[in-house]
Amino acid sequence: MNGSLYGVLRSHFPRDLTTTFIETPDGRRFSYADLLAASGRVANALVAAGARPGDRVMAQTPKSPQAIFLYLACQRAGFIYLPLNSDYRRDEVEYFLRDAEPRIAVGAPGAPLIDEALADGKECRRLSLDASGDGTLMTASAGRPEDFAGPELGIDDIAAIVYTSGTTGRPKGAMLSQGNLVSNALALHLVWGFGPKDTLLHALPIFHTHGLFVAVNCTLLNGTGMLFLPRFDADEVIRLLPRATVLMGVPTFYVRLLATPGFTRDVCRNMRLFIAGSAPLLPETFAAFRERTGHSILERYGMTETTMIASNPLDGDRVAGSVGFPLPDVEVRIADPDGQSLPIGDTGGIEVRGPNVFKGYWRNPEKTREEFRPDGFFKTGDLGRFDARGYLHIVGRSKDLIISGGLNVYPKEVETVIDGVDGVAESAVIGVPHPDFGEAVVAVVVSKVGGPSVTPAAVLAATKQQLAAFKNPKTVVVVDDLPRNVMGKVEKNRLRDTYRNLFA
Repeated sequence: MNGSLYGVLRSHFPRDLTTTFIETPDGRRFSYADLLAASGRVANALVAAGARPGDRVMAQTPKSPQAIFLYLACQRAGFIYLPLNSDYRRDEVEYFLRDAEPRIAVGAPGAPLIDEALADGKECRRLSLDASGDGTLMTASAGRPEDFAGPELGIDDIAAIVYTSGTTGRPKGAMLSQGNLVSNALALHLVWGFGPKDTLLHALPIFHTHGLFVAVNCTLLNGTGMLFLPRFDADEVIRLLPRATVLMGVPTFYVRLLATPGFTRDVCRNMRLFIAGSAPLLPETFAAFRERTGHSILERYGMTETTMIASNPLDGDRVAGSVGFPLPDVEVRIADPDGQSLPIGDTGGIEVRGPNVFKGYWRNPEKTREEFRPDGFFKTGDLGRFDARGYLHIVGRSKDLIISGGLNVYPKEVETVIDGVDGVAESAVIGVPHPDFGEAVVAVVVSKVGGPSVTPAAVLAATKQQLAAFKNPKTVVVVDDLPRNVMGKVEKNRLRDTYRNLFA
């Protein structure tokens, strides 16, 4: 593998640069020629603003085509792109400014990132970009040359820093190299069978690995176009699906589509592939989607530090509750606490080695050393197992492992039983402090809308019948919904905080 991310992507652009790259819901179209011209102008504007190769460019912007132009400009110029969740508040943004020390910060007008109070003592140029693609960034780039001669970049040069969610302690900046992003884009383009007739329906945020490095890079590598929604809206997705062939989403997307009457098999008539990730897809959702549309959702597995790791096959069985096989050139092992590989079927820590694995945490060498084995395998913090066919199954996060009375309880196993109870929409199983057992198993359950009301007694009856006694919840709590982050992942740390005194 050779070349920078921009160099590899540029070599796959269509010969006809008038080909549409982005189309917005209001009918605006941006071609590959527009992308090249705009990203060149933005790169020149950032250089004029003081940025040099290796400098960080922080972005907390609304989703827009111009935000993609900014991303590509950074890749052309050798700036380290640092996307921020648009929901981060002022205190959080101040932390990122102190930690990353960006040369330039681009934010929506009036957003915390460009608040005047943040400028005190910071050597950081502030520019703005709003949802319409207007702001001081575009003003500064207007009239700049479209051509841009970027530096020579190697595969180990850092292309982006993406901060982890910080569910425990302060967020850490994962440094993703040019080689990390190139290898992953090439692998996914291959295993997902992208071709010249594909059109991606893009409804994900672009501050995250899934929506930016997977969706956008795969489209650019394919030299085709995408229908670019500012956010997920079930009705808008249904309107555009007949014009698309690929949709990448989180499980919540598919649950909401199934709840919308207009989502029919006919709407999906031109679709080739539905992809899910960033959170577990319930087998019930998988089955209901296949029944409604005739399509089996392809579930994959990745994380900030590794981009994508594994995927169910394009051709072959897509197994509900599994994330499929490791991607080409990616090694995955199930290991015990000492890093020794475990037999097929045993549950242990998921460890990964390959060209997709990040270079370490920004300015945090101690944490980097802690998370890597001497042989180069990265400890993901996830628990999983391989089945006899080689499919990888995610059991949960190691921090979510419950040790009750000295025995290990894997939340996913209990959740699978509870999710099969009549009236249950979804569940989250957590461990909370207990005076006798150390930790007690607690199930937090959501009832189906319009279905029978689920009761704690019904849940306990099912778990007692199907699980060993030590795995049974000590308490079942029925709630209206589960707390989730912006990517749809259930925030179990919040649930543990909420119910930590149940047995006090």
